Amino acid sequence: MAQQKGIIPLKGTIGNITFYKSKDGFMAREKTSLDGKRIATDAAFQRTRENGAEFGRAGKAGKVLRTALRSLLQNVSDGRMIARLTKEMMRVIKADAVNPRGLRNVIDGEAELLQGFDFNVNSKLSTTLFAPYTAGINRVSGELSIDIDPFVPANMVAAPDGTTHFKIVSAGLSVNFENEQYDVETTSTATLPWNGSATATINLVNHVPANSTHPLFLSLGIEFYQEVNGTMYPLKNGAFNALSLVQVSGL
Repeated sequence: MAQQKGIIPLKGTIGNITFYKSKDGFMAREKTSLDGKRIATDAAFQRTRENGAEFGRAGKAGKVLRTALRSLLQNVSDGRMIARLTKEMMRVIKADAVNPRGLRNVIDGEAELLQGFDFNVNSKLSTTLFAPYTAGINRVSGELSIDIDPFVPANMVAAPDGTTHFKIVSAGLSVNFENEQYDVETTSTATLPWNGSATATINLVNHVPANSTHPLFLSLGIEFYQEVNGTMYPLKNGAFNALSLVQVSGL
C-alpha cells in the first residue's frame, strides 16, 4: 500500500494498480490474483481463514459494545474509534487459552484487557477529569457504581475554551457477546457549572441483572456545554467529550 503524491489524485484501476481514497488520503495498492474461493478452500490459507474468523468475531463484539453505549457515544468518539476498539477486541480474543486458533472468542478471552479504553483518543478521561473517583462492580447485586468526592471543577477538570458547564456521565453494561445481547443503564449528574465552587458528592449507580454470567463493563465520562441565553449547547458537537471503560469484570 502506498500513498499517492501529485497534483491530480487518481481513482480506479490502471494495469495491476488500484487507486482509491481512504481516511489517510489517496492511496494505491497492487491488485491481487487471489480469489475468494481459493482462500476459502486451499489448505495453504488455513491461517488466513482462522485469522479472518477471529477478526470478524472481534468486529461483531466491538459493534455490540458500541451499540450498548450508543446513547453516550452519540456525544463522543473519534474517527478511528471503531478500528481501535476492534484491535483491542482482537487482544481479548487472542488471550483465549481454551479454544483452538480460529475459534477463540471474547467470552473465553480476557475482557479485562478492555479496561482503560478511551472512546475519544483526542480527549482521554485521564487528561480531562483529575478528580479522584472510586469505581465498583458488584456482580451479585448487579450494581456498577462511580463515587466522586467534592471537587473544584476549575481545578480538577481540564475544560476546553468556551466551556461554561459540564456533566459527569456513566453507564453499566452486562454484555452477552455470543448472542449479541446486552443490558445497560446510564446515569449522569445534573449540568454543573465549571467554576471555582466545589461540587457536592457524586454517586452514580447503574443496575444490570443480579448474578449476571456475562462480562460487565463500567464506563465513566464527561461532557462539556456552553450556556447561551439560558440554553445549554454541546460544546463543538462533543469533540472534547471523554468516555472510558474504567472497570471491567470478565468471567
